[in-house]
Amino acid sequence: MTTPGATPEPEAEAGAPVGREPAGAPGAERRLHVLTPLRRAWVPITATVGLVVQQGERAQEWVRSFPLGLRLLALAGLVLVFGSYGLLSWWFTHYSVTDTELRIRTGLLFRRTAHIRLDRIQAVDVTRPMLARVAGVAKLRIDVIGTEEKDELAFLSEPDAVALRAELLARAAGFAPAEAAGLGEAPQRELLRVPVRDLVVSMLLSLGVWAALAAGLVAPVVVWRLSDNLWASLAIVLPLLGAMWKGSMGRFLAEYDWTVAESPDGLRLDHGLLDREHETVPPGRVQTVRIVEPLLWRRRGWVRVELAVAGSKNGVLVPVATRAAAHAVIARVLPGADLAALAFSPSPRAGSRWVVPVWWKGYGLSVSEQLFAARHGRLCRRTEVVPHAKVQSVRLAQGPWERVWGVADLHLDTGANSTVTARLRGAAEAAALLDAQAVRSRTSRAASRPDRWMT
Repeated sequence: MTTPGATPEPEAEAGAPVGREPAGAPGAERRLHVLTPLRRAWVPITATVGLVVQQGERAQEWVRSFPLGLRLLALAGLVLVFGSYGLLSWWFTHYSVTDTELRIRTGLLFRRTAHIRLDRIQAVDVTRPMLARVAGVAKLRIDVIGTEEKDELAFLSEPDAVALRAELLARAAGFAPAEAAGLGEAPQRELLRVPVRDLVVSMLLSLGVWAALAAGLVAPVVVWRLSDNLWASLAIVLPLLGAMWKGSMGRFLAEYDWTVAESPDGLRLDHGLLDREHETVPPGRVQTVRIVEPLLWRRRGWVRVELAVAGSKNGVLVPVATRAAAHAVIARVLPGADLAALAFSPSPRAGSRWVVPVWWKGYGLSVSEQLFAARHGRLCRRTEVVPHAKVQSVRLAQGPWERVWGVADLHLDTGANSTVTARLRGAAEAAALLDAQAVRSRTSRAASRPDRWMT
């Protein structure tokens, strides 16, 4: 099987010897860390435990019917089988870096080789889960243009993961193999660090967290009183508790010690309390920037910055920061963009108030020489900004009720499968914007620099 966007090559024979070249030589096959079999063994263990739990009391009765010695012997046999599976899967997994691609060979019975072209790599992230940090190993995740899922190498020793990440980024930037292997990690300059106090206060001022907490407390009681069924109450409360955890403690653990730094290979994001993440915002691949301003944050002048990156799921740039600090970081992602200079014009009152009563006041539009920005929302205000060069298509939409009141919506589609919409503009204004935006996008793409690493 070949990763999309990769160039397939004939696979090595199953019995061919590997690892004869030095580890640093181009094309030399390397193995993962020796602790990897422990991770691989958990797959069949989890499946077996799930099967036993599913059978419930029947499984317990069946196990008790055997003598103690036979049970211990069966347990030892399972440990041996699972351990052998983990060891063999590790033994038959190799990776190598050639002049043009990263190859990952996996599979015990069915072999799979992923050919990842180096010029298609747009991000390489180093992830350190809590137990992996204790063991001194890390996981390498590779973001490739044109694929939704990330290929990964788990696990490598932390020094090897950092060195391989630096080598892959240098190769993607066009450096020669011998030079790339010796470059090491690119230097970085810290731009922003989110204080823990600001993160905690921002969560306490988020209405979504309190809404999830209220729903988690009230809904199960109401269901229990109406149905007198404990299981129905649990079915309601468990998803709500999961949402509450994700929006409170889960978010705190993930966004703890959030640091944004600038380096030649893009903006680096380091964050996490238990699981430490080291992500990279690839240069030139950001399609849309979204600035979120919750109602209770505005008095403090705080905003949250989110991203839409083509082919990547890295969605947060800054979890919370002052508007000025956020604009300074965005200027590093969108060079030349001056968000403070954007002047938003509201939707026309005459028709908009009848199409979307009350909430129409939250809509706004601003177009500059480099950017198209649309704003919406009154309680939680969101401003979406897209560079003209990233616009793939422009559409004008006008429903029957909008035609009656002479307003229309303008949709801008980007390469990250996201859409920026300027709602409730005058029909004549929307038609003029449609033609003007098509011209701006075409000329901006012709003048834009190519998306390259370390340039």
